Amino acid sequence: MTTATYTETGRPGAPVALLTEVLAVTGRRLRHLGRAPGRVIGVALSPLVSMVMLGYLFRDAIRLPTGGEYGEYVFAGGAVQVALACVGPTAISVAMDFKGGLVDRFRSLPISRSAVLFGHTLADLLVGLLGLAVVTGAGLLLGWRTRTGVLPTLAAFGLIVLFVYVMLWLGVLLATTLRNVETISVVTPFIVVVLPFLSNAFLAPQSMPAPIRPLAEWNPLSAVIAACRDLWGNPVAPGGGFPAEHPVAVAVVTLGALFAVCSAVSLRRYRTAGS
Repeated sequence: MTTATYTETGRPGAPVALLTEVLAVTGRRLRHLGRAPGRVIGVALSPLVSMVMLGYLFRDAIRLPTGGEYGEYVFAGGAVQVALACVGPTAISVAMDFKGGLVDRFRSLPISRSAVLFGHTLADLLVGLLGLAVVTGAGLLLGWRTRTGVLPTLAAFGLIVLFVYVMLWLGVLLATTLRNVETISVVTPFIVVVLPFLSNAFLAPQSMPAPIRPLAEWNPLSAVIAACRDLWGNPVAPGGGFPAEHPVAVAVVTLGALFAVCSAVSLRRYRTAGS
């Protein structure tokens, strides 16, 4: 019986065994991350800069079309930017596994290959949660407040956590596709810095040039941010169309589709790596 057959199909207690393997890989990854505490600061740095530079220093210079505090408006963009900042480190880490031969070592062990990637992403999710906690604390210090009840507030944070996890799988997809650390290092800053400015993270789409406006309105990032602002009772960007009118539904469906595509393609490429 080959390793692939033993680890991927039909063994007794497979769900329990898979969970055990995922937790084992997660624990290994967390021990590795424990030796690099600066990873949390790296994830939170870009959102913190955006919130301080835009939401605090320029809060009196930028006016929202619908009124309201710009500092509260920009917080959702900064919080969601944490998820984007997780893409690069995860992609580089998985690519380093390929480069360092760790993937080949895992292939020789009687464990599910999917457990490796799920363990990887679960451990990195903890880093994303810590980064989100840092950004939330900074937002509270800078004046951000939620205007709704406990359940809507938690629902918005739950949506961000889901977005973080989906972006981790985007990082895995980049790693299994490119497998080159230098290339990944060039591509991922674009995701963290440029993509938010092509959404409603910091500016209302209506204030953007006409050719850019539809891109910002239909950007999946815009749906997640608009949903969080709506759930928190923060100022929202004006706009029409389905994404602006149903941000929560668009965000959930979009994230579900992204997760399905990224995880399926990543797992397939990881399982066939070196075959």
